[in-house]
Amino acid sequence: MRRHQHAEAAGLVSFLFCSIFGAFSLTIYEHMAPVIWLVSRRLFMVFAAIVAFSGVISFVIGYASKSRSLTLEHGWLTPIRRIVEILALSIVYGSTLFLTSFMALGVINDVMGRAFFDYMPALCAVFAGVAGYITYVQASLMNAKTIASLLPFFVIAGVSTAGMTSDDPYWYNNNFSQLGDRTTFAASMFNWTLILAGICIIIVSYFAVSELITAQRMRLLWDGDRQSGEGGGAAPHFKIRMGVLSGLLTLSGIAFVGIGVFRYTPHPIVHNVFARGLPGIMTMLMIGLPLLVPQLSKVIYVASDLAIVISGAAGVIWLLGGNTLTNVEAMAGLLFLGWFIVFSRQIAAIEADRIQTQLMHTQTSAIINNPEPLPSDEAETPLESRLAADR
Repeated sequence: MRRHQHAEAAGLVSFLFCSIFGAFSLTIYEHMAPVIWLVSRRLFMVFAAIVAFSGVISFVIGYASKSRSLTLEHGWLTPIRRIVEILALSIVYGSTLFLTSFMALGVINDVMGRAFFDYMPALCAVFAGVAGYITYVQASLMNAKTIASLLPFFVIAGVSTAGMTSDDPYWYNNNFSQLGDRTTFAASMFNWTLILAGICIIIVSYFAVSELITAQRMRLLWDGDRQSGEGGGAAPHFKIRMGVLSGLLTLSGIAFVGIGVFRYTPHPIVHNVFARGLPGIMTMLMIGLPLLVPQLSKVIYVASDLAIVISGAAGVIWLLGGNTLTNVEAMAGLLFLGWFIVFSRQIAAIEADRIQTQLMHTQTSAIINNPEPLPSDEAETPLESRLAADR
């Protein structure tokens, strides 16, 4: 009971501590760092790192405090898996907070100039406090929808920062690979964004497939029929579907990682394998979604087909010379991220329905196992009066 209230209250406490830590840390850094490390871009990096660190610590505390799997009660494998989950999610949150904070500082710098440098410790306190509040609350109420919602902010922040800081003003005339085809800060920012985005996709895919497996197990347990499954198909077919779905989602994440790791100039063949293989993986995933996850809403199947048609039409227009490859890549990437968010929200809806059904089965079992009626005086007493008497 009162789970959300407790999470919000603890989030406010996290906001206070992270604010103090942010202001104190940046103040010490500004007084002790060499002058060369007070240049705006390096100062922004330290600022963003403090914010990211505050958010990660808050997330770890919030996630670990709500977990009941960090004991050896169910063996050693369960706590190890939970620790790996915490580390993976910390990477997602830390990188998202770092890139978002860095992009926000760049925008503020363009608007206000150096006038806001005097307020950097106070601004760091605000950013760190907000990061601590958000991460703690989300850690307490974690699901696949929450993680996937971070992905567009993370990718847009990283790519926008790379584009704004690039020393090549005409990179967009070619493609996004040109933006990352250097050793500059902007190119490194772009490549690391792709690498971390791929890791994020793999992590979210793990949570999504795990929820589908859990829902299937609960359904078989409730129905008492080990050969049935929602959407048709026996249990072995379900395992095959989950294997294929997990493989395609993981390959899409690996493709993002490969594009960021292997720049075009030194590794043109390997780079093109990942860059050109990604659309094929996305197409197979979206077309095969009705077969792989038949319990989803039909709307997402239509949206998947529509995304493929739009991307294909944009590619044809580019081949005819009516568009740039950069625009096609940007639109296809945003469509995939949007589809991924919708897919994750569908999984979160399945999770919510499963939890509600679990509660109903638990209550029904309790009534069946303990059918004793209330005493006559309690049965006739209004609910409000009984609650008042209990208090």
